[in-house]
Amino acid sequence: MLDKNKPEPGWRFQGSGFESMHDTLTAEFGGFDAAPTTALRDFRWRADLRSNGLMTLVSGHYRGEWDLRSNSDTPEMLSIALPRMGALNARLGQTTIEGFPGRITLTNNCEAERFFVRGDLNVHDVVFLDWSLVSQTVAALIDKPFSGSLDLRPILDTATREGQVIDMLLQTVIDGMRHGGPLLQSPLAMAHLAQALTDLLARNVPHRFSYLLDQTPSLIAPRHIHRAVEFMRTYIDKPITMGMVAADAGISVRALENGFRAFKDTTPAAYLRGIRLEAARSDLSDPLNDRSVKAICLKWGFFHFGRFSATYRMAYGESPSDTKRRAALEQPLSRV
Repeated sequence: MLDKNKPEPGWRFQGSGFESMHDTLTAEFGGFDAAPTTALRDFRWRADLRSNGLMTLVSGHYRGEWDLRSNSDTPEMLSIALPRMGALNARLGQTTIEGFPGRITLTNNCEAERFFVRGDLNVHDVVFLDWSLVSQTVAALIDKPFSGSLDLRPILDTATREGQVIDMLLQTVIDGMRHGGPLLQSPLAMAHLAQALTDLLARNVPHRFSYLLDQTPSLIAPRHIHRAVEFMRTYIDKPITMGMVAADAGISVRALENGFRAFKDTTPAAYLRGIRLEAARSDLSDPLNDRSVKAICLKWGFFHFGRFSATYRMAYGESPSDTKRRAALEQPLSRV
């Protein structure tokens, strides 16, 4: 229930009145047009909005139905909507895309004519990916630029195998960002998950260029992989993407992946995580490094501490805390 007199912990914005909601979200998200479908006597709402520029999460609870559409001030993004209660529909040309619990809807927010928030109580999470990231990812996968609509299939059923995998990654993103979660404290993890989500969608959801994904990429030489590894190590502490690595090596993303499998028996993303794990161990082993284990974990792009600890123990046979304690015990006494 939404109680306008009771503050809800963790939610950045809440209130009553449709105009207050529109003004607040416009100021935080960017311009869009919106209007209630009927006269609303007691419109109550709360919302949480978090963003790093490339990826934005908007979680909302709204008591009342309303419509919205993009305008010239709206940033172009891929809208990935997960309705929890009620419906969140979109009109694309003559087709209405119905979004309800159990479905994920995918739309370019500037191509949709209108969105419809439906239900006496509407609860939803929407993850937005900057459209430049989407277009760059697709172009890198097909090894050619494109223009115009992507024609991404707009409905994804969470009961399918692809839907379950994408839904799991979305839940990781949502849990990590909502209410100021730990993902927001790790730019490396944010960049990695934004790229991973975009890549997963481009490979698994049918679109205008899906047929090009089956083409065999050009063969590459060991020097390309050597160049890619050098780039990763040089910018290990930056939010780099595989597209950036491939571009520096002068090859496509798919060629980069095939090359790493052939010469390193791993994927480029896994290799990058591995050298960041080494960097985290180096920090943990430094007796003069006074950062906490959690801070070091976040610094190197590992926002889920439990998973980081398990991966670390598997690689080094001890927990991150054990490494930190041992380093502290081995610290030499200060000279007098």
